[in-house]
Amino acid sequence: MLTVNDLHAHYGKSHVLNGVRYQLKPGEIGTILGRNGSGRSTLCKSIIGLLPPTSGSVNLGGRELAGRAPHEVSRAGIGYVPEEREIFLNLSVDENMTIGRKKGIPGAPTWTPEELYDLFPRLRERRRVKAGSLSGGEQQMLTMFRTLLGNPLMILIDEPTEGLAPKIVGVVRDTVLEMKRRGIGVLLLEQKLSLALQIADHVAVMGHGEIVFEGSVEEFRANHEVRTRWLEVS
Repeated sequence: MLTVNDLHAHYGKSHVLNGVRYQLKPGEIGTILGRNGSGRSTLCKSIIGLLPPTSGSVNLGGRELAGRAPHEVSRAGIGYVPEEREIFLNLSVDENMTIGRKKGIPGAPTWTPEELYDLFPRLRERRRVKAGSLSGGEQQMLTMFRTLLGNPLMILIDEPTEGLAPKIVGVVRDTVLEMKRRGIGVLLLEQKLSLALQIADHVAVMGHGEIVFEGSVEEFRANHEVRTRWLEVS
């Protein structure tokens, strides 16, 4: 289980995470909703080690990871798909995939490039093409596949469908559901509310750097006050 407890983080003097508490079990899809600036992406960056937390705990299966370097967090079993994608544009699809490969930790599902190409055959067709010439949707799938080749127990995915065509959104959805089927815990940050609620097991809402709501999809749908105060744009 991934457990975040009383996590605080700062950008300079700005207090951006204010005592966040969150849990994610293997094989669960949890989604965190919130307006831009609510702290969702910062939470992912603090978990993965890109923004060291000021205080608090990030624990995976009894191992404390708060403040560890990103490569140490990755080796412990947490994968990260950033919103910016950050693929190597001058390398081919195959070369990007190779860079992502590493030995999995005990109990983690394992993936092969061929299995992933089966999920999105278009990348197989372009496997020798430089990543910089791919479409936005192809780059997004490459980023997800490269992360999965690290064989994580948990994966953090930040806005994977931003700007994508509906067909590619469907591939993203199917890939996330396949992660769940294989027992990976998925923390999904997603602006497309319909997609997030379609696949999530539970919903959290962030505002002002903290979790202001957490419950089932049904509880979220029924809570008009939360949606109005923390999600709708006036």
